[in-house]
Amino acid sequence: MKQLVEIIQNHFPINDIDLRKKSLAFISIHQNQAIPLLEWLKTTHGYKAFVLLTAVDWIEENRFQLTYLISNPDNFTELGVRVFIDREKAEMVSAHHLWKSIWVYQRELKEMFGINFPNSPRVNESFILEGWDTIPPYRRDFDTKQYSEETYFPRPGRSTNDPAKHMKSKLYPKD
Repeated sequence: MKQLVEIIQNHFPINDIDLRKKSLAFISIHQNQAIPLLEWLKTTHGYKAFVLLTAVDWIEENRFQLTYLISNPDNFTELGVRVFIDREKAEMVSAHHLWKSIWVYQRELKEMFGINFPNSPRVNESFILEGWDTIPPYRRDFDTKQYSEETYFPRPGRSTNDPAKHMKSKLYPKD
C-alpha cells in the first residue's frame, strides 16, 4: 500500500496520507483531482470495485468531507480517497460513469446532506424523505429536537417507570 501511495504522489498532488495497515490507506486530494484519480486507479491499478461513498459534516470548518472507498479484489487492498468540498456550495462532480452503483450513494448524500452531484442519474428525485422541505437532516445544524416537537404531537397518558420498581410490582403484587 505504501508503494501505491508513492506512485499516486508521482501523478497527483496529495494533501494528506493515512496508512492504516498494509491493506488499507486513506489519502486526501483536491476536489478537482478526485474523479481523475479514481478513474486512473480503476484503469491502471485494478481498483475496480466501488465499496462506498460517505460524507462527514465539518460544520466548524464550513466544509464536507467526502470519502470514496474503493477496492482492488486482486490484491485485497482498499483505498479511501478523501475530498473536502465547500459546505455553502456543496457540489461534487459525479463518478457514476466509473461505477454504475455510485448514483445511489450520490442520491442519498444529496437528500441527507444537500450535496449536489450534477448530471448524476435521478439525483433530484426523492429517495428516502418523500416531501421533505426543510434543511437536510444529516447536516449538523439540523435541530432534531425542534423538528420532532414541531412535527409530532405529544402523546398524553404516557408515564415513565423505574424498571426495578415496576418489575417488582408486577412479579410480587402483594408486597
